[in-house]
Amino acid sequence: MTMMNNDTRNMAGRELLFFRSFFMIAALWNFAGAAPGLFDTAGMFAREFGRDLTDPVMIAVYRGAWGTALLYGFGFLMVAWHPVRHSGVVLMGGLGKALFALNLAYMHLNGWTSDFAIVVIGGDIIFVALFAVYFVRLRRLGHSLI
Repeated sequence: MTMMNNDTRNMAGRELLFFRSFFMIAALWNFAGAAPGLFDTAGMFAREFGRDLTDPVMIAVYRGAWGTALLYGFGFLMVAWHPVRHSGVVLMGGLGKALFALNLAYMHLNGWTSDFAIVVIGGDIIFVALFAVYFVRLRRLGHSLI
């Protein structure tokens, strides 16, 4: 039995295809935000917050946050390859998405963001909810969550 077959011993067929596709989409979501965040940092900040970003230190900090999103994108690609094996990546990425969505929602409610933030918040909430479904399914299959 190969390592991949061992890792996916209870997750097969449509379910395996669903989670592989889902984590590929999660990776693409992260890459879609990370690319403009890394290469047009000030422009992405202006879209999200409706104000200019000119402080070089804050540009570096904001770009660094998008660098983290890029890394999680690569992590979600790993999960797409072996959905059962890399649940720790999903736990870290899911917590990051949940905390970011909560913080961005707080900022939006206080008028600190543009309406574009609603797209980011909504997308991350959907991913977090589906990550929870993934963890419930892993648990029911008898796998460790980390």
